[in-house]
Amino acid sequence: MLGGRWTADQAAAVEAAAARIAAFAQARPVLVDLSRVLRLDTLGAWVLERTRSEIEAAGGRLAYAGASPEHRILLGEMALKNPEAPPSRRRGRILGFLEDFGRRVVGAKADLVTGLAFFGEVVAACIRVAGRPSTFRGTALVNQIEQVALRGVPIIVLISFLVGGIVAQQGIFQLQRFGAQTFVVNLIGLLILRELGVLLTSIMVAGRSGSAFTAEIGSMRMREEVDALRVMGLDPIEILIVPRILALVIGLPILAFIASLAALAGGGLTAMLYGGMTIEGFLSRLQAAISLHHVAVGLIKAPFMALIIGIIATIEGFEVEGSAESLGRHVTASVVKSIFMVIVLDGLFAVFFAAIDF
Repeated sequence: MLGGRWTADQAAAVEAAAARIAAFAQARPVLVDLSRVLRLDTLGAWVLERTRSEIEAAGGRLAYAGASPEHRILLGEMALKNPEAPPSRRRGRILGFLEDFGRRVVGAKADLVTGLAFFGEVVAACIRVAGRPSTFRGTALVNQIEQVALRGVPIIVLISFLVGGIVAQQGIFQLQRFGAQTFVVNLIGLLILRELGVLLTSIMVAGRSGSAFTAEIGSMRMREEVDALRVMGLDPIEILIVPRILALVIGLPILAFIASLAALAGGGLTAMLYGGMTIEGFLSRLQAAISLHHVAVGLIKAPFMALIIGIIATIEGFEVEGSAESLGRHVTASVVKSIFMVIVLDGLFAVFFAAIDF
């Protein structure tokens, strides 16, 4: 039977009493009567639960009786959780590799299911917004378009211009061996309009805007602002996700078109400097090499890539937990997954357009 104050200011007496209980429990089961305990704080409850855990680990048994409801709640909160068993040592590099590969495959399947479910929620939210246009946050959409498209133009133009110049330079150096350096115009025209323009833009948007979306939503999760929206009766999907994804779907094709023009400008400048071409010759050759459907190929891909980037970025943002480490981990995962899926999607589109001869 315990009595008195089991509080922090009586720590020495509490520890001594717990030691006596542990010694007594070595010989028989123990029933601890708490009816005479005047006050119990977290220290006293933790010491009691620690003692109970030690006794049960040694094969004994300890139970409580006479505890007030408040004391039972505190003891339940202080209950020691059994630590997880350490992972077993790997039996070899090959088995370890196969185990890691299997875990990643299972994780990829879970990510796919989560992505499809989240995409369904976004589509449902878009339908609700279309049915109630007055609830749509047009100001948020305009703000996101400014952040995604307008503020991203300088860096995307610069990178695309440099990449276009590098591709043209290397193409000229290789084609000069065959006296066919003028065909570099065909090379950069088709490559940039069909593949590089939209691919470079998507990768840069994933690293710039996708990471920003994950960080913004993750920070709101950490500060419980998303839960506050739900308490206020607002749908976080409609408020946070729909404007961002629509801004990506609208802004990325515009950025891809601007990036293609910048890359062609860089390639044309390089062709004039290294290939001895004139601006009139470059433009006439480019006009003969490309057509409208080459431009359409790149622009058709852009909305789908924007949708993939937006879905992945917002999913990772909603999975952020309450620590800075979790935020950094999910921002990194957002960028890596987005870039990977953009490249995979570009490859699928390339196979599709080749199959239909477009």
